[in-house]
Amino acid sequence: MTGAWIIALAIVADAFVGDPPSWPHLVRYIGRAITFLEGRLRPLSSSPFGLRLTGLFLVLLVVGGFAVAAALCLALAGALATALAWLLALLLAWQCISAGQLWREARSVLAALEGGDLGLARGRLSMIVGRETQKLDPEGVRRAVVETVAENFNDGVVAPLLYLALLGPVGAVAYKAINTLDSMVGYRDERYQYLGWAAARLDDLAGWLPARLSALLLMAACPLLGLNAGRAWRIAQRDHAAHKSPNSAWPEAAAAGALGVRLGGPNYYHGGLLDKPWINPEGGPTTALQATQCVHLMQVATVLSAGGAFFLAWGLGWWA
Repeated sequence: MTGAWIIALAIVADAFVGDPPSWPHLVRYIGRAITFLEGRLRPLSSSPFGLRLTGLFLVLLVVGGFAVAAALCLALAGALATALAWLLALLLAWQCISAGQLWREARSVLAALEGGDLGLARGRLSMIVGRETQKLDPEGVRRAVVETVAENFNDGVVAPLLYLALLGPVGAVAYKAINTLDSMVGYRDERYQYLGWAAARLDDLAGWLPARLSALLLMAACPLLGLNAGRAWRIAQRDHAAHKSPNSAWPEAAAAGALGVRLGGPNYYHGGLLDKPWINPEGGPTTALQATQCVHLMQVATVLSAGGAFFLAWGLGWWA
């Protein structure tokens, strides 16, 4: 069995099983490690320079630690039995991909909304987005679903598949550690402005190529669903700088163009209003049909991503 087939099986497992909340999961362990280490390291310094160094040390410990642990576990498993190493590689690859869980959760939000239960839809949405959801109207809920599906297509599908194909399970684990660090400490608020600087910059670097590939893949999936591929790419090129992050707006802008909707804009985060620029400001409000089309777009683009990762890993052929 080659690395390519491990990727294929991981995609199938993710699509049909996903990430059941009651099961142990790599990202939860990474998150616990970040919380533990932050609590021990933060008191060591209070100056901006010291906090930057502390944040850099946190990144080295988390990313390096989980990458080394994955490599050692795979080596130990291989020394015991080849089949055991394959199974561990498959488990790590599976847990680094989050396509199936993302589209299931997005559909559960939309199902509650279309069933007339706005409160339930807001509650389910709060589990997958960072913004405050209590005051969102139905269109705001649908818009948030489109934004999180598009953004997480990069973070949860394209990026881990790319690093999995290029560097094997150890590379995918390292990327998940980087991305989890950014989601927990990579903020520009008072608490994390300095401590989270290294995590945010490393995530920007690691996500640079996958973000642009994500926009291309979403565009490539458009003709299969009768969506506007030309507009998807045009809006991605024009509006990709609408976020402070150099990466997030690429897949979001591509999705906005494909669907003909307006994304972004002002939202409340942690009690404060964040006035983000609009993406595709000439687009219309997100309808129920367009929100569902976005989930389908992500599913088709995931298949294209998996195919690309499969053949890339097959061509490289160096890990199994």
